[in-house]
Amino acid sequence: MKLRRMGKTGLKVSEICLGTMTFGHQCDVPASFAILDKATENGVNFIDTADVYPVPPTPDTAGRTEEIIGAWMQWKRHQFVVGTKCRMRVGYEANDEGLSRRHIMAAAEASLRRLRTDFIDLFQSHSPDPETPLEETLRAFDDLVRQGKVRYIGCSNYPAWQVALGLGISARAEAARFDCVQPRYNLLYREIESELLPLCRDQGLGVIAYNPLAGGLLTGKHQFQEPPEAGTRFTLGKTGDLYRQRYWHRAQFEAVQELQRFFVPRGRSLVQVAIARVLAQPGITAAIVGATKAEQLQDSLSAANLTLDDEELEVCDRAWYSLPRQPPTA
Repeated sequence: MKLRRMGKTGLKVSEICLGTMTFGHQCDVPASFAILDKATENGVNFIDTADVYPVPPTPDTAGRTEEIIGAWMQWKRHQFVVGTKCRMRVGYEANDEGLSRRHIMAAAEASLRRLRTDFIDLFQSHSPDPETPLEETLRAFDDLVRQGKVRYIGCSNYPAWQVALGLGISARAEAARFDCVQPRYNLLYREIESELLPLCRDQGLGVIAYNPLAGGLLTGKHQFQEPPEAGTRFTLGKTGDLYRQRYWHRAQFEAVQELQRFFVPRGRSLVQVAIARVLAQPGITAAIVGATKAEQLQDSLSAANLTLDDEELEVCDRAWYSLPRQPPTA
């Protein structure tokens, strides 16, 4: 497993990051531990989570995933780079969500406790909060860095203009800045190539891409004419609604079929191709890959060793260019 620097920081992370949103709902504790073991045996040192996980997120289950990671990691914390996030609702009170100073500070303390650690490597805002000034959010993050509770800060699901605005605010205040972004990115969704990726390359921000398999659509196992298989990302409550809105369209299925027709005769796994294409994009630091069973990881982890030739890259490009453009979604 290769290591890459996170942006212009000195932090080194594996180019495959283990996503954990399945832990605590789709995966019980033994299954979650097995997935963590499998990933680390293959050189993964980067773990992504959030205080609202597992999915589908509810205030009653928020924090379970961090608790599982903390229990597994407690005797080997120094081996891993752990990123978590705050912003989403994790309780029933008015201030149990958002990016106010009050909620950020409370969320950080809760994540530290559940992860059984005294610092968070990468603390990220899960999505923008239109009700809180960005200055307030960044000042709270900066205080956590100065207190030694957080090493680096980042953001997820932010458009390029908000990232740029945040960088300017931090520069003027001489405060900690976003050193990493976490956007959605895959063969069927490449919007970040227009503005966000160029910004990150220019400003030296790390980019950890989530959804490299389009919620599982790029495994090729789903059929448009049939309902989603129970227990998959496309059926999990509001999360399932969101993923069907993103990907469950005839054009996306037809693009996947075209990819299969080209790559299967070549002996290429579409899973590996999809992840390898993400990792081949200049500016990408890591691809976030999850699983519901440890054995599912083998195919994904092998993608780090796959290099696509020019013809294969062109076929991947055609899949994206063939899709009708849709209104922006989170």
